Amino acid sequence: MPEDGIKVVAIGYSRLVKGLKFYAMIRCVLIDDESNSLEMMEWLLKTYCPQVQIEAMCNAASKGVEAINKYKPDVIFLDIEMPHMNGFDMLEQFDKLDFNVVFCTAYDQFAIKAFKYSALNYLLKPVDPEDLKETIRRVEEKKSSPSKEQIELLFQTIRQESKSTVQRIALTTGDGMIFVATQDILYCQAESNYTSVVLTGGKKVLVSKVLKEIDEALSGPDFFRIHNSFLINLNRIKKYVRGEGGYIVMEDGANISISRSKRQEFMDQFSKF
Repeated sequence: MPEDGIKVVAIGYSRLVKGLKFYAMIRCVLIDDESNSLEMMEWLLKTYCPQVQIEAMCNAASKGVEAINKYKPDVIFLDIEMPHMNGFDMLEQFDKLDFNVVFCTAYDQFAIKAFKYSALNYLLKPVDPEDLKETIRRVEEKKSSPSKEQIELLFQTIRQESKSTVQRIALTTGDGMIFVATQDILYCQAESNYTSVVLTGGKKVLVSKVLKEIDEALSGPDFFRIHNSFLINLNRIKKYVRGEGGYIVMEDGANISISRSKRQEFMDQFSKF
């Protein structure tokens, strides 16, 4: 990929050889900070949706803005979590959204509900080819952009959702899912590619998700990422011990150190209780 973050793909018309039938091309721009995700989406579109013409592949939201202004695509495939500027912030750079938006996300949490409520398309990573083909079919039928009002409704829904912690969460284990009340979660500890969720009563659940995904799912005022390896329930703190670094004593007696980079932010949170 070029250093400027935009990969320009040669423009050409695809033809269905069988029957010599031409496709009505759909022009698109891909925006994702992860190169492997861009390349996978490129492969999926070329393999399963030959009527889609990829105008540009951008590894940053700022480059996505440039590409959209330059190529005027029919649709964009937009990642949500990106450094410097996320997908929602990028959309707010436009006064008018005269293109379709397909969100691509690895997290099936509250945002998905907001997308559906706002009548926007989305794809959950890893992208299923059948879901992709159905999305392109909808774009072909729609051929119109979501309104500014729809996007603003999405933003309002997400902001409202983010002000409160979800009440229940499904913990994905090796043999299924366990549904627990979030108030019963004491803390979560990273275990390589898994997460150990410690509940009241001493029960521990090993979840087949990394801590970052659990943090995203529990987004809200009650949970705080106090360390790279720990996410704690602020309502379940028993004591804060000052000293070099400082540490937290949870209700079950566990001592959890506070990351130096998180200390001040934690103190700001802790002062509210």
